[in-house]
Amino acid sequence: MAHHKSAKKRIRQTERRTAVNRSRVSRIRTYVKRVELAIAGGDKKAAEEAFKIAMPELQRGIGHGILHRNTVARKVSRLSARIKALG
Repeated sequence: MAHHKSAKKRIRQTERRTAVNRSRVSRIRTYVKRVELAIAGGDKKAAEEAFKIAMPELQRGIGHGILHRNTVARKVSRLSARIKALG
């Protein structure tokens, strides 16, 4: 357990940031899952629409430091390729 005032504050901040970050990661996963479900269903139009909504969420993840930019680039590339293959 922390004994200094600054260490106690750090613990409070960490708990708060962890909750926010978990929420953001969960939100990103939800949007990506919607794209994957549309792809699995074979509906190209729905997959493209879901992908358009998921892209900004993934980019926001980079901005907030949740995801690495290369991770997002890889995910976007793979999803895009899978959507194109539906044609």
